[in-house]
Amino acid sequence: MSGYMAPKIDTVRVAIIGIGWRGGSAVKRISRIDNVDIRYLCDIEEGRAKKGKEYLSNTKHNPKLFFGKTFSWKEMIDKDDIDLVYITTPWEWHTPMAVYAMESGKHVAVEVPAAKTIDQCWQLVETSERTKKHCMMLENCCYDFFELLTLNLARKGFFGEIIHGEGAYIHNLLINWNFNKRGYYKMWRLKENAFRNGNLYPTHGLGPICQIMNINRGDQMDYLSSISSGDFNMKKEVERLARRDAFFSPYANANYRGNMNTTVVKTKKGRTIMIQHDVSSPRVYSRIHLVSGSEGFARKWPGPEKISKGEKWLSKEQMKKLEEKYTPEIVRKIGKLAKKLGGHGGMDFIMDWRLIDCLRNGLPLDQDVYDAALWSSISPLSEHSVANRGNSVDIIDFTGGSWKQNTPVDLSLKGGGNTDVISVK
Repeated sequence: MSGYMAPKIDTVRVAIIGIGWRGGSAVKRISRIDNVDIRYLCDIEEGRAKKGKEYLSNTKHNPKLFFGKTFSWKEMIDKDDIDLVYITTPWEWHTPMAVYAMESGKHVAVEVPAAKTIDQCWQLVETSERTKKHCMMLENCCYDFFELLTLNLARKGFFGEIIHGEGAYIHNLLINWNFNKRGYYKMWRLKENAFRNGNLYPTHGLGPICQIMNINRGDQMDYLSSISSGDFNMKKEVERLARRDAFFSPYANANYRGNMNTTVVKTKKGRTIMIQHDVSSPRVYSRIHLVSGSEGFARKWPGPEKISKGEKWLSKEQMKKLEEKYTPEIVRKIGKLAKKLGGHGGMDFIMDWRLIDCLRNGLPLDQDVYDAALWSSISPLSEHSVANRGNSVDIIDFTGGSWKQNTPVDLSLKGGGNTDVISVK
């Protein structure tokens, strides 16, 4: 499925499952892309499904709603007038929904991580290969502006040989999200943190680095080692809450994952990647995004974004000239509109627009099922390493050796770029 060109779809008929914060935002964004027909919305809660339809009240879209039953999503996917199923649900549902959709003849776009277990990673790969349906993990950070700039710089040889990369998800979710009754549906993310110890959310920092290193497309991950710190915040917080609110009492008995997980990867060609995960420490948000090459260097966090050629940072004037020269075509085409329409500063809209444009023009996707499986597999593999004192664990090659011939991601608009955006006031 790497480089696979599915038949063109002039108007992409979309069904969206999960109309919470991420799903609701997706409904709004996708409705602004021309040649899209949002046919169905589904959520376990009736109110959220109806809210999703309200978002579309002043648009051409008039979706039918499915809600109220655990498997309402299956009834929706069984409809024969859907081209793309867009999944933004709790993690445990990602693989079952994606597999069912592909088996039903639909392309899939699924939120991160696409899978929780190695078996699920293989289910995604085998189903996509057999059905010839795309399975794209919605790794939005691959479409952020600095990440796209550094990808293009790497393609043009600015950094020389890529030696090392770093990515992370450092985002304090302790109080406002993990222990917020109105946050994640039925506290599902808190449960993930209570019973799993490893890098549970690697793909935001990992995805852009993998594209820069041509992982799955010229290089491949070989093995990893992973270590977690102790938990200094989570259990303390839930015990404090349980003393005031009996609702939290069942959670007070869990052994929570460590605050910080650090996972280090070695690739077949000798490169290294460091990935960190911390959602319970009072730190400033960071995905790091660090690229180290034989001739140049880039780092996004802590800001401001910086690039060096040699041992000195480029000046503001030099950075401006670099951006003028190397800003990718996709950003020149859609970047200003994306910032206006939003979604984590615009990267979400670039991602959605690119997905629709590829489907409409029969182009390969920037993220295929092998990326979804490999990037997601870091979580269960890191859990295994953490449980075994950081011992190294082999990383699975989901391409079956095809990484040696697969071509790198091409973010040019060749053959596409003709998908319009509905006017924005």
